[in-house]
Amino acid sequence: MGDTNFFSEQEERGIDVTRAQEFLTRFQIETPSWGYGDSGTRFQVFKQAGAARTPLEKLADAAVVNRLTGACSRVAIHIPWDQVEQYGTLREFAQGLGLTIGAVNPNLFQDDDYRLGSVCHPDGRVREKAVAHVEECIRVAEEVGSDTISLWLADGTNYPGQDDFRARKHRLVEALSRVYGKLPSGMRLLIEYKYFEPAFYHTDIPDWGTALLLAQRLGPQAQVLVDLGHHPQGANVEQIVINLLDEGKLGGFHFNSRRYADDDLIVGATDPYELYLIFAELVKAEFVHTDLRDDARRIAYMIDQSHAIEPKIPALIRSVMNVQTALAKALLIDFRALATAQASGDVLAAEGVMRDAFELDVRPLLRRVREIVGAPPDPLQAYLHSDHPQRILARGVGGQG
Repeated sequence: MGDTNFFSEQEERGIDVTRAQEFLTRFQIETPSWGYGDSGTRFQVFKQAGAARTPLEKLADAAVVNRLTGACSRVAIHIPWDQVEQYGTLREFAQGLGLTIGAVNPNLFQDDDYRLGSVCHPDGRVREKAVAHVEECIRVAEEVGSDTISLWLADGTNYPGQDDFRARKHRLVEALSRVYGKLPSGMRLLIEYKYFEPAFYHTDIPDWGTALLLAQRLGPQAQVLVDLGHHPQGANVEQIVINLLDEGKLGGFHFNSRRYADDDLIVGATDPYELYLIFAELVKAEFVHTDLRDDARRIAYMIDQSHAIEPKIPALIRSVMNVQTALAKALLIDFRALATAQASGDVLAAEGVMRDAFELDVRPLLRRVREIVGAPPDPLQAYLHSDHPQRILARGVGGQG
């Protein structure tokens, strides 16, 4: 009876619940291969019994998450973390599990040569090595059927005078231009930014403006990737989102959450209202600012989390559920009432419209969506009561599969 009341109440508000239901049914979010394996903090990797040890085990766990949520059929991979001898075999294995390979992430931060940077390094030999690795990842993407290269750089300096800002910028542009020239038709280069860390004095791509300038300079196949944890405290991420989308340069998200500076907490864990407000802008691009609809539909939604103390699979299921909840609330905003309040300058009424949708209990809508896609009504409880948590214990702790 409670679910029936929910739908009738939304209809009385004049909300098109069917439209929201259809949007949620087709919504997909990519999970990260590295979210299924052992990971930790800067100080220690806390190994867990049953954590995936190989690319195939990671895909097998991702298939479980996809089956239970019905919303994450793509899996991002990281090279060389997910390096295999035959990438065609990896692609076939994923397809056999009902998955496809999503974004390919080059690793330009875990090699001794990258101590002073990768593509911005003062040594041309190191820059060549970094460019060659990204080009290798483009070939990997072609072999696994991916259309996305997701690039994050740890490049920067720790001290004033350590290197020349302008010289580093020119090295960066030159390297990315070479990489961009290797992209096949239909493949995108998503440029991520982070305003500080691991470099302490400056980072070479510190903000969305710098990433946007690079993407504009490179061409239409280059776009910006927004990582929710890569912003200073108080940054208005939803404004960044709509600005990039309005310029046709919002390529994707890395969903996560952070309390202070890092970004490995479960998405929506510390500020679910921010996540909701971000989705409000994306939903408006679909139903209000319809000239942005085509660009909005090309956005790659990805989770980027390394679970240090949480059990891996439940953490990713919870992440997907949190994203679905925020999106469902945004889809139930009364945009007509919001436009009326905005036009009349009624500040409290406009804020009230946003608050009303956020405070809705959207579980009835999500239960119906999961029924449609063949997923259990509560994916997390379904997992915890399945035999999978016990079965993967046979993998042991750490080691090689």
